[in-house]
Amino acid sequence: MGSFSIWHWLIVLVIVMLVFGTKKLRNIGQDLGGAVKGFKDGMKTSEEPIDQIQQGSAPTDKTVDVQAKDVHK
Repeated sequence: MGSFSIWHWLIVLVIVMLVFGTKKLRNIGQDLGGAVKGFKDGMKTSEEPIDQIQQGSAPTDKTVDVQAKDVHK
């Protein structure tokens, strides 16, 4: 009862193809692929500054030096 056999999944796939059609499924696949690609590209660009900071090549002109005060006296 907990797992389905390959035949169950094939029947579900055929029903989904009959309901939605292959063209709509292809469009959904292209949209999903584009979203995953955009997410990967976004992750690449967000990791670049972290790599620069770890290597020590980050620009230092944006560094702010502050002094913390203890407010619980």
